[in-house]
Amino acid sequence: MIRVLVVDDEALVRTGFTHILNAADDIEVVAAVPGGQAVRTVRESRPDVVLLDIRMPDVDGLTVLAHLRRMPDPPVVAMLTTFDADEYVTAALRSGAAGFLLKDTDPEQLPYLVRALAEGGTVLSSKVTRTVVEGYLDHGERQPAARLTARLTERERAVLVLMAEGLANADIGERMHLSAGTVKGHVSAVLSKLKVGSRVQAVLIAERAGLLGPSREHGEDTG
Repeated sequence: MIRVLVVDDEALVRTGFTHILNAADDIEVVAAVPGGQAVRTVRESRPDVVLLDIRMPDVDGLTVLAHLRRMPDPPVVAMLTTFDADEYVTAALRSGAAGFLLKDTDPEQLPYLVRALAEGGTVLSSKVTRTVVEGYLDHGERQPAARLTARLTERERAVLVLMAEGLANADIGERMHLSAGTVKGHVSAVLSKLKVGSRVQAVLIAERAGLLGPSREHGEDTG
């Protein structure tokens, strides 16, 4: 079972996400709480995935994210927002969020996206704006993206492209006929050479470098 914690200041959102996710056979919402209870609940319930509202009145979502990222074995965190160009999104990605979802995400897609997160995939809403992507890259990495990706081997670039499709290591291995351990090594090399700390950050650099094509989007359609 994939253990999920929903953190949002609106009870209606918490109830809705809980109902949708608990309907899936392989997902269990272990708790749904407002922001002030998030860190304590993570310590107590040890979820695999946290869906965390960016803007909350009692505590800022970025503050919660920072606390979670400092834990010894932190859960995967995806940010929830009602804005496709929220200024907080860029900061969240730099801080190690595994992606972000709009609160109006298609309910049928939500379990799929949670599975992708739990398996190490990247999740960016298909409505993420070019402004957010370019803003992150302009301020988050001084060196041109093309110079960074030029450091990658041909196989590492192939792994990076599949990472951009939201595939987990096991799925990448199946696609490339490699063991999951070998893929894990390639992913680590990609993150190291690109000087980033998360798969999402690597995918954004790949986007900027043109490795994914001019019209590619990452999100609900790709996981």
